[in-house]
Amino acid sequence: MKRVVLLLSLVMLMAFIAACAQPAAQPATAPAEVEEPAVVEEEAAPQEPIVLRYADKAADLGTMDPHSAAATNDRNLVDMIFNALVRYAPGDGSTFEPDLAEALPEPELVDGKQVWIFNLKQGVMCHPSEEVPAYELTSEDVVFSLQKSAVAGTSAYAGEYDGMAVEALDDYTVQITLDNPISPVLFFPKVADYAGGFIVCKQSYEAKGAETFKTEPIGTGPFLFDSYSPQDKVVLAANDDYFRGRPKLDAVEYRFMPELNSRELGLKSGELDVINGAAEGIWVERMNKEEGISVDVYGVGEVAVVHFDITVEPLDNPLVRQAIAYALDRDEFLALFGEPVAANVYSQVPAQFLPGGLTQEEVVELGLDYAVDREKAKALLEEAGYGDGFSLEMVSSERESYLKNYQSMQAQLAEIGIDIKINTVDHSSMHSMIRDDVNPIVIYVAWRPNADVYLTRFYHSDSVVVTGAKPDTNFSHVTDLDDMIVAARVELDADKQIQLWKDAQIKILEDMIAYPLQYQNQVTARHDYVDYGHVLKSALALYPQITENTTINK
Repeated sequence: MKRVVLLLSLVMLMAFIAACAQPAAQPATAPAEVEEPAVVEEEAAPQEPIVLRYADKAADLGTMDPHSAAATNDRNLVDMIFNALVRYAPGDGSTFEPDLAEALPEPELVDGKQVWIFNLKQGVMCHPSEEVPAYELTSEDVVFSLQKSAVAGTSAYAGEYDGMAVEALDDYTVQITLDNPISPVLFFPKVADYAGGFIVCKQSYEAKGAETFKTEPIGTGPFLFDSYSPQDKVVLAANDDYFRGRPKLDAVEYRFMPELNSRELGLKSGELDVINGAAEGIWVERMNKEEGISVDVYGVGEVAVVHFDITVEPLDNPLVRQAIAYALDRDEFLALFGEPVAANVYSQVPAQFLPGGLTQEEVVELGLDYAVDREKAKALLEEAGYGDGFSLEMVSSERESYLKNYQSMQAQLAEIGIDIKINTVDHSSMHSMIRDDVNPIVIYVAWRPNADVYLTRFYHSDSVVVTGAKPDTNFSHVTDLDDMIVAARVELDADKQIQLWKDAQIKILEDMIAYPLQYQNQVTARHDYVDYGHVLKSALALYPQITENTTINK
C-alpha cells in the first residue's frame, strides 16, 4: 500500500512540474512586431575642395591693382577678382554685355556733349577684408574707380579717359559725360572689364592704401584674394556672395612657372590642371597627342611690334631705322611660332581682327612693306654714317613670345653689323624697366580692343614713357601724330574713321617709327576634365577665363 501511495505521489509531482513548464495562455492578439536593431549612420566623408591649378609662364606677380596691371599674368588674376560696368562675354571678346550695369545704355547728346547713363545692379557685394567687412557696391565706388583710372599716378591707362566726367546721380545711377561724342565701339572698352574699366571698392582701397592693394586686392568678382607667395603662387577663394552665384570651383591656385618644361611636366603628372603653353605650332601638335590632354589655340591675337626710340642716337636718324627695317625678315620671325599660332602683320592695328588695320596688299602697293634686302640696309647705314655698324643694349622678358623675337632680331641685325646685347629679366621687371625708358628698341606684344586704343597708347604724345602727360607705352617718343589720332577718334562716320586710322599708320611706316612683326594667338593646354563653362573663341584677358561656371569633372 505504501508503495502505491509513493508511486501516485511521484506521478502527481511530475505532472505538477510539467504543468509549471508550460507557457501561460495568452489572449488572442496579433503577434508583436520584432524591433530591428537601430542602424547607426556613418558620417559622410568631407568632400575634397575643388581647386583648379593653373600655371602661367611668368616668374612672379607684378600687381593686382587692375588699373596698373599691364603684364598678362597680372591681367589674368585681375579678371577673376573684379567686375566692370560692361564686360566682354566670357570666351568671346567680340561681344559686349552688361556686368555691374543692368543694361547697355544708349547715349544722348546734351549741349553738344555725349551722355551715357548706367543703372547699377543692386546687391553686388564687395569682398570682405580685415580692414573693411563686405559691403554693397554703389555708384560711389564706380565714380571713384573711373576717376582713379584717369589719373596718371594711379593708373597705367589714364590717357584713355581724357575729356570724360563721371558723377553719381544716386546710389545706383552713374552718369558719364564725354566732351566729344564717340561711337559705342570706342566707348564701351573704356568701361569694360579690361584695363582701366575695372571697378575697385573705394572703402577697401582707401583702408588698405595703394601699395598694399597691389598684393591684397578687393573687388566684386567670382573669386576673392586669399594669399600670395612671392615667385610661387596666388591663391584665390570662391566668393560665396557673388551676384551671379557661387563659383563651382572652391579655389584657384595661380602658379608662377616661367620654365615651359616644368609646366609641361606638371600637366602630364597631374600636378597641374591647366598651363600656359608654347606659342609654337609644333608644340601644339605634340601636346595634342598626349592622352587626356587638349590644347586650345584661340584669340585674341597679340601683335608683336618693334618700336624705335626716335630720340636717341643713332635711331634718331630715319635712314638707320629704315636700314633696320630692310634687314629684318618677317618670315624668319614667323618661323619661330608657325601655324596655327601666328601670322604676319603689316600695320600696328592687326587687319585680321580689327577695322582700321592695313592689309599686306595695301602696304605692298604703297611700297611700305620693307621687303628684306640686307644689301640695301648696309647701303643705308653707310649713307647715314654708320657703315661700320654700332652696338645697342636692351632688356627682354623671359617669355618666349618676347625673347624669341629679340634673339631673332639680334641674329638678323648682326648680318648688317649691328651688335645687340640682350639682358633677360622676368616679365614683370621688363614691363617696369621699359616704362623707365631703358630700351632704345622695344619689342612689345600686345592686344588692344580697337584702333584708337592702339594709336593713342603707343603713338600719342601724352603716352610717351616717363615724360608724357600720362606716360604709357609710347616707346618711340613720337609726338607729331596727335592731330591724326584725335581726328580719327571723334569721326562718327565709320568709313572715314577707318581711313583716318589707316592714314596714321601709313605715316608710322613712312617714318619707320615702328616695324610690325606678327600676331600671336593664345595657347593653353588642359586636362580634358577641365570645363571652362563657355566656348573658347577669344579672350581679351589673354587666358581661357576662369569664371563662376568653370569646373572640374573628374
